[in-house]
Amino acid sequence: MPKLGNTVEECILAGWKKKKGDSVAEGEILADIETDKATFELPSPGAGTLLELFFAEGSLVPVYTNVCVIGSPGESAEAFRPVQAAAPAPAAKAPAPAVSAAAKAAAVPAPAAVSAPAAAVSAASQRIFLSPRARRYAVEHGLVPPARPGSGPGGRVLEADLKQIYYSSPRLSSLARKHVETGYEVRGTGTGVNRMILARDLGEPPIRMSKIREMTARRMRESLATTAQYTLHTSADATGLLALRKKVKAARESAGLPDININDAVLFAVVKALLRMPELNAELIDGKIYQRSEIHLAFACDTDKGLLAPVVRNAEKLAIGELAARVKDLTARAQQGALTPDELAGATFTVSNLGNLGIHSFTPIISPPQVAILGVDSIELKPVRAKSRVKYVDYIGLSLTCDHQVIDGAPGARFLKILREQIESIEVISELKL
Repeated sequence: MPKLGNTVEECILAGWKKKKGDSVAEGEILADIETDKATFELPSPGAGTLLELFFAEGSLVPVYTNVCVIGSPGESAEAFRPVQAAAPAPAAKAPAPAVSAAAKAAAVPAPAAVSAPAAAVSAASQRIFLSPRARRYAVEHGLVPPARPGSGPGGRVLEADLKQIYYSSPRLSSLARKHVETGYEVRGTGTGVNRMILARDLGEPPIRMSKIREMTARRMRESLATTAQYTLHTSADATGLLALRKKVKAARESAGLPDININDAVLFAVVKALLRMPELNAELIDGKIYQRSEIHLAFACDTDKGLLAPVVRNAEKLAIGELAARVKDLTARAQQGALTPDELAGATFTVSNLGNLGIHSFTPIISPPQVAILGVDSIELKPVRAKSRVKYVDYIGLSLTCDHQVIDGAPGARFLKILREQIESIEVISELKL
């Protein structure tokens, strides 16, 4: 399993393209793998026969772990089997205890899922023994036997055990029972006769988080747990931004200009501000601060697979038109799931723009080892005193989150002051001939 980025410690084996025993050529795709950011293909490092697959589809696999073995037919793959996927050792056979014919007849396999009248049951492959009367009681009352020992000799489940479960648990209608067996959950009492739980009382079944969503959630928790985050809010006069956008739209075709939108202009201003305040273009790794001279600018991008952050490398070397073109190319390929690992790794600063969704201000979360992230808010009319009168001016909101371990409040505020100046003079710093 390759390491697809500095912060990636494990990947999901989304699906196999080949099966055990298939012949594969060098470079042929063996599987699809996923991180919390994107989906990638796993190519074969060599040619041969696929001798063994160590993980099932959907498994979460640590990086640098063997997922399969390619070799010659007849070769053993066991020497390469990872500990996480080790085959269970055969247990020594113990003499089977004597079991009566009646007990054998009463044995039932533990169910994989249990309706609400029964206790929670694991999917273990143990066997439960019911007394004849308990078995009859379970059939008559539609009760699923519990997967735990009963109060009878040797753990046998007695009729009294099932009665206790039956009378202490909510009753379900037959349709509600079927729903529960497919994943619905019982909450509270029912609206049927004697408070019987009907199908309509169950609501909707819970939605299980995807592996990618779980990985993203874990990274966000780790970010908040390992950093001292605070957020500063301010706003900048957006008159120049709106004027630049209007001029670009009007002169784009005749002047051969790229499509430069408000977000592109803000990203360009961020790069200029970082050049003047390199303290925020840094990483905190193992207690050491690494201030970077190159600006690898990430921007948050909403996709069908969740939030991605493509990286514009060496953004300090790009003119505003080049930056805009690069952002649009990365955005399109992020939506298609066609980004490479390098295009999602190595960012030194991130910008997240929720202004187009009407958000006035928010608290973006830092992506370690970065030490800061900028949130871009909506453009709103703001009353401004102009000599003896008040006028309304378009202002764009800015929300800067910093790691207090590295960036104190005053440097964070100075960065926002510089960024405001860059945004308000965007027509000049863009150097576009309009």
